[in-house]
Amino acid sequence: MTSTTNHDGANLGSHGHTTDERNQGVLFDVNGELVPREKAVVSVFDSGFILGDGIWEGLRLKDGHLSFLERHLDRVYAGARAIDLEIGLNRDELRARLWRVIEANGMTDGVHVRLMITRGEKATPYQDPRVVISPATIVILAEYKSAGPEAFTKGLSLFTVHVRRGRPDVQDPKLNTHSKHNCIQACIQATKAGADEALMLDPQGFVATCNSTHFFIVRRGEVWTSTGDYCLDGITRGAVIEAAERAGITVRQRNFSLSDVYSADEAFVTGTYAGLTSVGSVDGRELDGPFPGPMVARLTDLYQALAKES
Repeated sequence: MTSTTNHDGANLGSHGHTTDERNQGVLFDVNGELVPREKAVVSVFDSGFILGDGIWEGLRLKDGHLSFLERHLDRVYAGARAIDLEIGLNRDELRARLWRVIEANGMTDGVHVRLMITRGEKATPYQDPRVVISPATIVILAEYKSAGPEAFTKGLSLFTVHVRRGRPDVQDPKLNTHSKHNCIQACIQATKAGADEALMLDPQGFVATCNSTHFFIVRRGEVWTSTGDYCLDGITRGAVIEAAERAGITVRQRNFSLSDVYSADEAFVTGTYAGLTSVGSVDGRELDGPFPGPMVARLTDLYQALAKES
């Protein structure tokens, strides 16, 4: 089963969307300057362009509220410290810049915001941060973009790829950096196999995460997800776990295998863009519908209620 939500004919799984003409007139923020789409550019010497050296966040604007904004800012500044990147704005200044973009475009709902911060412009294309000659590059893109109803009523298809989530001593998977090529490779392999998204294993062969979302299964009334050792420190993942535990639902962050996945009662993925999205098949093994199943429907309500608080 696959998602029919698309963009210009491409099946993008849980990130599918249709073209919104309002986005042609949207203003973006590039280093503090509001510019139209065609002028939203960075230097060819930018650290992000040359080496993928930077961090990013995706945020969701719903009913005039940026869901889990403070948790996203926590992750931004933690990631910047981890890679020794000086953002150049304090938390209040960065928050204000995000809201300025939203307000300049008159946006209130159905908006996805991408915040991107790179180490800045280099004097020459070389990896050493000491050749950076500018402050950090900060770009904020806000677009009208929402998952269509098909994303929630037709289960996604997943394909287990050969690309593994790596150990933190190679490239820490918890960091939301611009360097995502292992996830891109996983996405390509899943797409070539006709699936919506890739399911990725950890170095020991246990289920870790998907290429752009986090993965959960439901077994006998319990919700299982990975230990989190080999996946991004997901905001939506954490919020779903929190909301479930508040409601008395047992959540187990543990090692589990593909055999557990194939025999699951329900499966779903989480992400800032679409929230919770049901999975309909994994490696050709069909899960029982209709979608969303009872646990996913309940968790969606719990998550949405928590998002309004946060």
